[in-house]
Amino acid sequence: QVQLVQSGGGLVQAGGSLRLSCTASDTFSIYYMGWFRQAPGKEREFVGAIRWSYGRTYVGDSVKGRFTIAKDTENTMYLQMNSLKPEDTAVYFCAASPIWETSFSNAADYPYWGQGTQVTISS
Repeated sequence: QVQLVQSGGGLVQAGGSLRLSCTASDTFSIYYMGWFRQAPGKEREFVGAIRWSYGRTYVGDSVKGRFTIAKDTENTMYLQMNSLKPEDTAVYFCAASPIWETSFSNAADYPYWGQGTQVTISS
C-alpha cells in the first residue's frame, strides 16, 4: 500500500502560477505517478504523468505548454502550473501505479490516490 500526501494549491488570479506537491510513502514499486483534476459536474481529467524511474513526462493537451511535471531525488512529484486560467479551476489529485502496463492517462489504472487539493483561478 502506497500513501500519497498532497500539498499546495489555493486561490490565484488568472495568469498566475501555483505548484502542487505529492509525496509518496514509497516509490520502490511505482512505475507511474500522475496528476488528474476534476471540476464540478465534470469527469476526472488527465493532467500529466511521469514514468518514475526514467523521469519521462507526459502532459494533457489542455495544459500543454503551461504545466510541467517534475520529481525530486526522493519521493516527491511536482506539478508546476503557469499561465493559469479560470478553466483550470478544479480539485487536483495525484495518483500512483505499480503496474508497468499502466495507461498513464487513464485514471482507472491508478490504484493509489492523494487526498486532493483545491485550485481556484479567479478572472
